[in-house]
Amino acid sequence: MTISLFCFGLGFSARNTIDALQPESVWGTTRSAERLRELADLGAMPLIFDGVPGAPHNGAVEDALAEASHVLVSIAPGEDGDPVLNVFRQALAEAEPMAISYLSTVGVYGDHGGGWVDETTKCNPVSKRSRQRRTAEERWLEFGEEAGIPVSVIRLSGIYGPGRGPFEKLRSGKSRRIIKEGQVFNRIHGADIGTIAAAALTQQAVGIFNGTDDEPAPPQDVIAYAASLLGMEPPPEVRFEEAEMSPMALSFWGENKRVKNDKIKEELGVRLAYPTYREGLAATLAAEKDASGGPIKSHARQKDLGEG
Repeated sequence: MTISLFCFGLGFSARNTIDALQPESVWGTTRSAERLRELADLGAMPLIFDGVPGAPHNGAVEDALAEASHVLVSIAPGEDGDPVLNVFRQALAEAEPMAISYLSTVGVYGDHGGGWVDETTKCNPVSKRSRQRRTAEERWLEFGEEAGIPVSVIRLSGIYGPGRGPFEKLRSGKSRRIIKEGQVFNRIHGADIGTIAAAALTQQAVGIFNGTDDEPAPPQDVIAYAASLLGMEPPPEVRFEEAEMSPMALSFWGENKRVKNDKIKEELGVRLAYPTYREGLAATLAAEKDASGGPIKSHARQKDLGEG
């Protein structure tokens, strides 16, 4: 099958999907003209999309959609809903891609007191951004049914991988091991995101899938293991009640759940390259060193690894 992929938002997850899917052609959007060259350097045909209806550059996006066989959406919704559906709903329906995958977050489940959740669990999102994500999920699934286009929703756990890991903060001495009794998080390595999204797209999957690893783990254990990979002593422990965190980080820590991933294995046939943080962090460190002959700067949102 010849695949031509359109990526709404060509960021970390989309780049990993491209690596896994190996499409013949790729289009990718960015909000700023300054990043067009960066996208071109990645081998994509770069386009501007800033979510504004009627913008003059939207025509080029519609032309590209008409040529794409598959569509990946990794743009977050806002106050007005999902920007892609707001602007390109009709164009997508007319283009009739073979499949669409929408990247969401396990944050839509909300807090389950450390209990297990799967794709059938009732969602109770706590934060505003998670509520917006849940609404966007519903709109994408509704669109798929109405347009007769297979749409999958992939709920991602804390994202990490080369350039998005804890190593820079550990080296700089800025890392913390925040301790909150009973708290666990799931994670997902970027390469496994690509594998899951590629499987959903090529198999024209429909419905919701958890994109997550096998082992929900206490965040302090993950940081301690990362430190051991660097040959360092783990950073000091800080009680959650005493830790200074942003409102976003606090909302993240307010959700405690264990996320099941049976469905991606049973229905999509996915085999994770990095089923736990141990394999994933070791591979991340090795890749970062190989990319630069030494450590590279990390662009991780540290909360993704449970550091706050």
